[in-house]
Amino acid sequence: KDAPLDAPRVELRIIVARLWHELKMDEYGGQVRRLSEEKKSADTAEASGAPAVAGVPKGPNYQLKYTLAGHVKAISSVKFSPDGHNLASSSADKTIKIWGAYDGKFERTISGHKQGISDVAWSEDSKLLVSASDDKTLKIWEAATGKCLKTLKGHTNYVFCCNFNPQGNLIVSGSFDESVRIWDVKTGKCLKVLPAHSDPVSAVNFNRDGALIVSSSFDGLCRIWDTASGQCLKTLIDDDNTPVSFVKFSPNGKYLLAATLDSTLKLWDYSKGKCLKTYTGLKNTKYCIFSNFSVTGGKWIVSGSEDHMVYIWNLQTREIVQKLTGHTDVVLCTACHPQENIIASGALEDDKTVKIWKSDS
Repeated sequence: KDAPLDAPRVELRIIVARLWHELKMDEYGGQVRRLSEEKKSADTAEASGAPAVAGVPKGPNYQLKYTLAGHVKAISSVKFSPDGHNLASSSADKTIKIWGAYDGKFERTISGHKQGISDVAWSEDSKLLVSASDDKTLKIWEAATGKCLKTLKGHTNYVFCCNFNPQGNLIVSGSFDESVRIWDVKTGKCLKVLPAHSDPVSAVNFNRDGALIVSSSFDGLCRIWDTASGQCLKTLIDDDNTPVSFVKFSPNGKYLLAATLDSTLKLWDYSKGKCLKTYTGLKNTKYCIFSNFSVTGGKWIVSGSEDHMVYIWNLQTREIVQKLTGHTDVVLCTACHPQENIIASGALEDDKTVKIWKSDS
């Protein structure tokens, strides 16, 4: 009895659904067209030097500002002070040099290690430095005077990487002895030895509140540690077990950026154990090259490369947005300024220079 009434209603529903679908597709098509037109006009605008169209992310335009010469061997690490005023560089020549971050002016040389230095790091208040050396020690320095305050002894092989916690009372270090150590800054005493890996430790880093430490190693693992207890909370392993050459927490502490010796950078959601983004195009099969999050302008990923360039990717789209040329050897280290669109880079033996680059975005 009700069938004739019911039939048109079903048809109507199909027609409405189809109309809605067509409308949506039309709208979607319009969006796609608009985006491609915006991209075209942005490309032409970029070529003509005009500003990019609103809604299309503009790439950075880093340009070389200063070349800092002085080290007599390979540059191993470059780090901006958290207050933004200075840049520290460490080298295989056993020294640390301090430079003005904005003008590239040489300020001082810090000496005392008996062998080459692999890493240097600032305390959060920009007053102290820690260095990791092939002489199996770490040293804590007063940045303003270059005075050595403490020598941290305990590692049984080269010390390769180091960092302060955000509170400035702890230092974490990683070594070729395959261990991670946690040190007390005030006393210089070792608080914990973590039997972290089965190969040399390539990087160590605290998260934003200092509660967690991440370590990476040639054994192909990234491990997350509870700072207070020294317990391993998580192990991240990729399918092919490639040596992990660098790792660090993202600024918000939710993600990890890890580099592997198959010329790949990966962004991990470590709580889920899931790889979210992969960045490729650089050459990295041999050295432990630092990588960075750049967040002062656009959101970029920055890394050195074995083809003598600095690579910059769009964090979201994963596309290479700029390559910086000028170094004449492997670019081992890069650092991003905490407040301005400034990048520092340092290169190996055939170059020995630190370069400072600046961008509008």
